[in-house]
Amino acid sequence: MTAIEPDDQEEKPLDPAMESVRRKMVRLQIVSGAIMFVSLMAVFGAVVYKAMHSEPKETASAVAASGVPSDAPLAATVSLPSGFKVQSTSFSSGQILFYGETVEGKNKALVYDLRTGRTVADVTVAGN
Repeated sequence: MTAIEPDDQEEKPLDPAMESVRRKMVRLQIVSGAIMFVSLMAVFGAVVYKAMHSEPKETASAVAASGVPSDAPLAATVSLPSGFKVQSTSFSSGQILFYGETVEGKNKALVYDLRTGRTVADVTVAGN
């Protein structure tokens, strides 16, 4: 039978040029790992900062600025033109839209702002 010789278990030393390349690669890997770690910590820090310093959806100053009292409902009176027949209403962002017909038969859209307490738009709707 033939005798099988085991491979050398010891690694042979690298020549100086390859050893220099290996050192540079190890240094590059360490620097790249450090940069990635610092970047990841910066992202985590930004997320934590944003979570800790974000304002609630509705603050007391926002409610005060909107003109809606926190202890009682808002009471307002809207003065529509005499004889105005309301056909539909809509509410959005503190404004109420009244759509209807005047005594003369013209279609109108009136927008009342709850914050200011006055009519902010008077639109005549002309049809063909």
